[in-house]
Amino acid sequence: MREYREYAKVFKALGDPKRAMIVDMLSCGELCACMILDKFEISQSTLSHHMKILCECGLVKSREQGKWTYYSLDPDTISKTRQFLWDITSDKENCICRENEGCCKGCGEDE
Repeated sequence: MREYREYAKVFKALGDPKRAMIVDMLSCGELCACMILDKFEISQSTLSHHMKILCECGLVKSREQGKWTYYSLDPDTISKTRQFLWDITSDKENCICRENEGCCKGCGEDE
């Protein structure tokens, strides 16, 4: 269950169109906050809020250089999130739906 909660934070962060766009922008490489801000009609504090959410879920890393903050995608989190999405959308032997096989024995049969 813990793994589901962890990745739900990532997907929730991406549920906001602006945050999804920011991740898309960062897919091309590291960007300064000022470069991201130029693409949106939002305040610095609103951008900070979005970046905080993206950093807290692990999708984005930040580093400070002088008075500027630079953001980039975290390749480890991206890779793990891809794998998680693949895992939950693929048929597998240990799927949670198989835990109670037979619980609805006879369902769908004409009685």
